[in-house]
Amino acid sequence: MCSDRSPPFSVGSDGLVLHIRLTPKGGRDAIDGIEPLSNGQSVLKVRVRAVPEDGKANKALIKLIADTLDCAASSIEIVSGATARIKTLKIVGDGQALGKRLRSGLSL
Repeated sequence: MCSDRSPPFSVGSDGLVLHIRLTPKGGRDAIDGIEPLSNGQSVLKVRVRAVPEDGKANKALIKLIADTLDCAASSIEIVSGATARIKTLKIVGDGQALGKRLRSGLSL
């Protein structure tokens, strides 16, 4: 993880918006770092063991992010990309605190 890249999230007054590239059937549930897309946007690389059927991979993603940020899964919503690899999540709460937890968890 390189600290010279832009973070894959933005902080708002009502929470955090997080951009993710999800790999289902990834062998383990893990956050693998930050990756730039071809358009210059940074995304958080995440893999989950769950298959991409019936929302199982999305549920596993939400659980992993909730565990990482120590927040309730009910505060996390997929706002775009529900059926795509690139997803945008909205995490409701104190955006500054969530951003700080994410930065410390990822060593940004």
